[in-house]
Amino acid sequence: MTNDRRSDELARYKLGCLSADDSEGYYRVGCPAALGKLRCPLKAASMNLGFERPEVMDPPVALPRCCVQASITIAPCVNSKTRQKHDYPSAAHQLSYARRTAVERCFSTLKDPATTDVRRGWCRLSGRTKNLVMLVCAVIIRNLRVLASFERRTAPYGPPRRRKRRATEPPA
Repeated sequence: MTNDRRSDELARYKLGCLSADDSEGYYRVGCPAALGKLRCPLKAASMNLGFERPEVMDPPVALPRCCVQASITIAPCVNSKTRQKHDYPSAAHQLSYARRTAVERCFSTLKDPATTDVRRGWCRLSGRTKNLVMLVCAVIIRNLRVLASFERRTAPYGPPRRRKRRATEPPA
């Protein structure tokens, strides 16, 4: 919860994206005060925003480029974490990244020699189409195995029971 609140607060102070990537990967960002994310004395129009917005209490003496220019061009090599769809430590990023673990788990069970084993040389057919059909069959078998395991765990007895704690005798 604390991490979610901090990442939401971080997003309020983040430079706002003004354009999509161009053909070379460059994009433009603007000052958060000019975009209406926060109140800043350096941007007079932002001080008309409601008091629920965060406010910059001590603006810098030497103005940064985002305060002087209308927008800044960001190169494609600069900080790839800020270019992601969701802000890095946010709850939305964590949910999106959790999908990756499910995909990696699927790949690992497909390549496990104890189960499906679709490593290099597993199928002696020539041609992409034939190998793709065999791979699709392997994925179907893997999914059926996962489904059967789930059904064994849940039906007909319901959710797994927890063991009762053993009564401990008081020390003598």
